[in-house]
Amino acid sequence: MKICFPIAKDNGLESKVYGHFGSAPAFIIADSETGTVSLLDNADLQHVHGACNPAIALAGKSIDAVVVGGIGAGAISKLNSLRTKVYQSKGGTVKDNLEAFNKGALNELVAASCSTGHDHDHGHSCGHH
Repeated sequence: MKICFPIAKDNGLESKVYGHFGSAPAFIIADSETGTVSLLDNADLQHVHGACNPAIALAGKSIDAVVVGGIGAGAISKLNSLRTKVYQSKGGTVKDNLEAFNKGALNELVAASCSTGHDHDHGHSCGHH
């Protein structure tokens, strides 16, 4: 299973999970079966706020799951349409969250549970920033 973690700075498995999917400078892709880890630049970093395209961001790579601190409902819907599930990070490092994911300890985020209204805090996202 290939699991994507948005990051700001590449420190391998010790990288901190970034607070928001769309604005993450890069992603770490961890393969839970082979134990391999690869780095992928966010190819959609310059998108308009709220118009993230995960398929572009992930350069068309097939990803089974995304673990993130925060993400918009639209991005969740787009990822789900690519058969990619989205999970709430517990904070900390990629390694911490990969271990939690493998134990089934992360909550799945679904677009229906995210607000889509625009309030003063850009309330169109799930998770924390």
